[in-house]
Amino acid sequence: MYHILVVDDEARIRSIIRKYAEFEGHTVTEAGDGMEAVRLSRKEKFDIIILDIMMPELDGFSACREIRKSSQTPIIMLSARGEEYDKINGFESGADDYVVKPFSPRELLLRVEAVMKRTKHTAAVAAQQNQVLEFDNGGLKADLTARIVYVDGARVEMSPKEYELFFYLLRNRNVALKRETLISEVWGYDFYGDARTLDTHIKLLRKSLGKYSDYIVTLRGVGYRFEEKK
Repeated sequence: MYHILVVDDEARIRSIIRKYAEFEGHTVTEAGDGMEAVRLSRKEKFDIIILDIMMPELDGFSACREIRKSSQTPIIMLSARGEEYDKINGFESGADDYVVKPFSPRELLLRVEAVMKRTKHTAAVAAQQNQVLEFDNGGLKADLTARIVYVDGARVEMSPKEYELFFYLLRNRNVALKRETLISEVWGYDFYGDARTLDTHIKLLRKSLGKYSDYIVTLRGVGYRFEEKK
């Protein structure tokens, strides 16, 4: 069972999430704004954070970025806005998933479980691997164990899900990966989000890789492939 930090300025929303989470056996701590969320994340250890975006004091995007400075705790963002721009902003801030209001409490908890499964799996895979991959004479370098990526010698900061997606592509380089496979392996077989989440993360990943973005090839009607250059 997990210790969940629920952050929302609406007490009713926090109460609903708490009710369902505690019924499933989880422990819940509540925060009413972003500043309190940052303070609590520095003071206590949480397994996962459910973070609303539109809040007083400090909005969810800013709170997420602050939390990411000192913690890699998985974060699911909540928002009444479902436009692609808002989702991209959330993922760029470091969120692992994005849920649009109104939402089903049961679906939210299923997403919590899916994110936690992926987090544990990624940690287990990283522990078994000690591999540094280099491409283009070292211009693009990825340390799979330390979760560090360098572009022309400069360290690139990515969101947790960007790292997972990139490293999965690297471990399966030169293999045509179906969209369904990537979603299943990176987000979990029980992922309940919009399939466009994958495309959004590919866009973010290409942006992070800069001039090396063309290593990620779009396979029209199929999916994607990380293609090593001969």
